[in-house]
Amino acid sequence: MKGASRRLKPRRRKRTAVRRRGLMFVLSSPSGAGKTTLTRLLLDRVPRMRLSISATTRARRRSEVERVHYYFVDPKRFNAMRRAGKLMEWAKVHGKYYGTPKAPIERALKAGTDMLFDIDWQGALQLYRKARPDVVSIFILPPSIDELRKRLARRAEDDVTTIRKRLANAQEEIGHWKEYDYVLVNTDLNRSFSDLRAIVAAERARRERKSPTARVRKAAQRLKRTRQPRLRAFVCSLQEDL
Repeated sequence: MKGASRRLKPRRRKRTAVRRRGLMFVLSSPSGAGKTTLTRLLLDRVPRMRLSISATTRARRRSEVERVHYYFVDPKRFNAMRRAGKLMEWAKVHGKYYGTPKAPIERALKAGTDMLFDIDWQGALQLYRKARPDVVSIFILPPSIDELRKRLARRAEDDVTTIRKRLANAQEEIGHWKEYDYVLVNTDLNRSFSDLRAIVAAERARRERKSPTARVRKAAQRLKRTRQPRLRAFVCSLQEDL
């Protein structure tokens, strides 16, 4: 009918995206197993992930940058942070203190950002006690102790005494593999990185209540600690060689 007003279409309600809480991905390993390199690859190639920067009382290495790799602090300041409850976790490793400032982690998780932790088993256990539903833990093993020695020597950032101390501590560190969700043997860097990406994708899908692809699901399941029956014998062989 001429002049009749057009029927107005009902407005569609805008869907508000539900922001998921972020996850804490913990990577641990004995020194020289490749954890730092794998951490760097994850940060460079996996979106929506940030590195948790720890405070430490050890001296800065030549290749390290303040506020990028660590917050380098003196023992007095570190202890003040610890007593004030400003650290999410802390530990003494190789005679030096390491700890994770709490405030930036909580802000990131609430914003839906996944945080990557390069910490040892002591820190991982503290995170379990405080926020187990948010934690996905991965332990990285070297293919052999001989290869571990070679990697520590090639790094050329530690003196002979420090390298010996790291190898001596490796036995205890390796003994905590049973406390982690996933365990991988870093024989080939590209393969290990592909495995880590599969773990991240599977855990993100679980947090978002989605189904991961079949390839990702199978890769992640293969790396679960409880799915690797020969792992215990392999770890025992590593410890015997130390």
